[in-house]
Amino acid sequence: MTKNFIEELKWRGMLHDAMPGTEEYLMEQMRAAYVGFDPTADSLHIGNLVPIMLLAHYQRAGHKPFALVGGATGMIGDPSGKSAERNLLDEKTLRHNQEAIKAQLARFLDFESNEANAAVLVNNYDWMKNFSFLEFIRDVGKHITVNYMMAKDSVKNRISSESSDGMSFTEFTYQLVQGYDFLHLYKEHDCTLQMGGSDQWGNITTGTELIRRIGGGKGYALTCPLITKSDGSKFGKSEGGNVWLDAKRTSPYKFYQYWLNTSDEDAEKYIKIFTFLTKEEIESLILEHKEAPHLRILQKKLADEVTVIVHSQEDLDNAIKASAILFGKSTSADLKDLDEATFLDVFDGVPQSELPREILTEGLNIIGALAEKTGFLKSNGEARRALKENSISVNKEKVTDSYAISESDLINDQFVLLQRGKKNYFVIRAV
Repeated sequence: MTKNFIEELKWRGMLHDAMPGTEEYLMEQMRAAYVGFDPTADSLHIGNLVPIMLLAHYQRAGHKPFALVGGATGMIGDPSGKSAERNLLDEKTLRHNQEAIKAQLARFLDFESNEANAAVLVNNYDWMKNFSFLEFIRDVGKHITVNYMMAKDSVKNRISSESSDGMSFTEFTYQLVQGYDFLHLYKEHDCTLQMGGSDQWGNITTGTELIRRIGGGKGYALTCPLITKSDGSKFGKSEGGNVWLDAKRTSPYKFYQYWLNTSDEDAEKYIKIFTFLTKEEIESLILEHKEAPHLRILQKKLADEVTVIVHSQEDLDNAIKASAILFGKSTSADLKDLDEATFLDVFDGVPQSELPREILTEGLNIIGALAEKTGFLKSNGEARRALKENSISVNKEKVTDSYAISESDLINDQFVLLQRGKKNYFVIRAV
C-alpha cells in the first residue's frame, strides 16, 4: 500500500512544484523515482539533506527510490545557481566518493531490504562512459532544440550575468546529459519521476521531454524549495564553511551545535523538514516551545533527531556531554572523557599557550600557570585575588593558591583547562 507522498511533503513544507497529475499517479501503485547527487566530495553536506529526505519519505510511502551519483555529470559541472565551472575529477576519485556517499545515504534509505521498494544506488558514469560524442549528438542532441535549451533559467542567468565569463559548451550540454539519465532510468528501471531542488526544474523537465520524444512515454517532475535561514544567511554554512555529514569533516559535536543554535523561526520550519517526527508530535512540540521559548525545546529536539540519524545515539550523547562542559555543570571526569578532536572543537577559539612538558613534570605553581607562564591573567596579584575569591578551576575543579599543576592533570596527555568564573577559559597545551 502506498501512502500519500505529496500530502506528506505539503505539510512538511517540502513541496515547491510538481507536474500536474503527479499526486494521482503516485497513489495508483508503487513507482520508481530518483534524485541525483554530486560526487565532487567524499561527503554530502546538510544542503543535500532535503533531497535525501525526499527519497527517504518516498521509500516510507511505499515507493522505490533511486539515488543517482553523478559520476559523468560530476565530470562536467551543473551550471544551475553557479557562476563558475567546477574542477573535474578522475574516475578513481569519483568511485571513492560514490562509496562514501552510499554509506551516508544508507543512514536514511534501506538498500538491503528484500521488499520490492528497496533503495538502489546507480552512477551515470556507468552508462555514459561508452557513449561516443557522435552517438550522443545523433541519438539525443537532435531531439532537443537550442531554443529550448536557451530558454532554461540556469542557462539564461549564466549567460546574462555580468559577473560571469559566459558558459562553456560543456556546461551548456549539462541539461542534455541529465535529461538522458532520466531517459535511461525510465527505459531500464521504469523510473518515471525525477525529484530535486527547485533550481533543478529546467534540467528535470528536459528529461521529461526526452522521455516523451524518444521513449514515447511520460515522465514526471517534482521539486522541493531551496532552504533559507530567516536572517538571510545561507543555510548549511557555518563559520568554517559547509556543515558536512562526514564526522571527519564536521565533528558530531559541531554538527549538533549547528542545529542547536537555530533560531525559533527556523527551528519550527526545520523540524518538519529534517526529522521523521509525525505531524502530531511536531505540533505538540511547537505548542510546548511557544509556552516556554527560553527552554529551546524545538532546537534541542531538532538537534537530537538529526544527529542520531546522521551519526548515532552514542555521538549524540557525547555531543550533549561536551556541550554541558561549556554551558552546564560538568566534572573533571566528563572533561577527561572527551577525545582530542571534540576537546578542540568545544574549546575552539579559547586562548591557548604552549608550555614545555618538563615544567609540568616538576609541578607548576597555580599562580605561575595563571599569570607569568601563560598570560591568562595580567599579573600574579590578579591571580592571587582570583584564587582568594575561589573563582579559579583546573579541569573544572576549584583550586586554592597551594595547587600545583602536574602531568596527572593532562587531558588526552596534552591539555589542561584553566577557568576563571563561569565563562573565562584558557587552555595550556604541553609540548
